[in-house]
This record gives sequence, C-alpha cells and structure tokens, in this order.
Amino acid sequence: MAKSAATGRTPESYLPLTPATFQILMALVDGERHGYAIMTEVTERSDHTVRLGAGTLYGSLKRLLEEGLVEESAERTDPEMDDERRRYYRITKFGLSVAKAEARRLEAVVRVARQKKLIGVRPA
Repeated sequence: MAKSAATGRTPESYLPLTPATFQILMALVDGERHGYAIMTEVTERSDHTVRLGAGTLYGSLKRLLEEGLVEESAERTDPEMDDERRRYYRITKFGLSVAKAEARRLEAVVRVARQKKLIGVRPA
C-alpha cells in the first residue's frame, strides 16, 4: 500500500475527504491549473451547484500542499499570455491515489443507496 513521503500516511487514512478537497483534486486530475481555473472548473462541472470561495480554495490548497497531495508548478503554458503572479498547482502521484480511494469509497456509498432504493428508482 502506497504511503505519502511527506506524512507516512496511506491514501485511505485521508478518507473521507471534504467535498471541497475532493473537488479540488478532481479539477487537477486533468492537468495543472491556477486557483481561479480550479474554481471555474468546479462550478462548471457541478452545473453551478458547487462554488468554492477563495478562502475555502486557498485554505484547502495550503493544506493539500503541506500533506503532499498537490504541488506548486513553476511551469507556465504560455508565459507571455499569463500573469506571472499566478500560482499553478498539480496533483501529485500520491494525491491521485487519495482521489481514487475517495472515488471508490463514494462509489460504494452510491451502490448501497441504490440497493436501498434511495436513488436510481423510477416513479411508476
């Protein structure tokens, strides 16, 4: 079982993730993003039902950086088209392991909810 080099913890020991943390990690799975792009991705992907405020986003990113789930990137896709003050973040290999563990946990919860007929039931 993989452990974080920063904390010595397993991916499962981070679970359950807060909704904000999971949303941030999911936004970074597709590639590097700066803070505003993370907020936009989460809002659009959730059909505007989830909105991360700046305080929540940057507080979460600080914690994720400390725990080794994300890292800051010095690279810029196009330095001439970008604001040099922007910080870009990317998910680490361990962060991806944590995100996958959370997705599996949520999948199991949804499976039970379907069995209990809480979701996936069509009205007669």
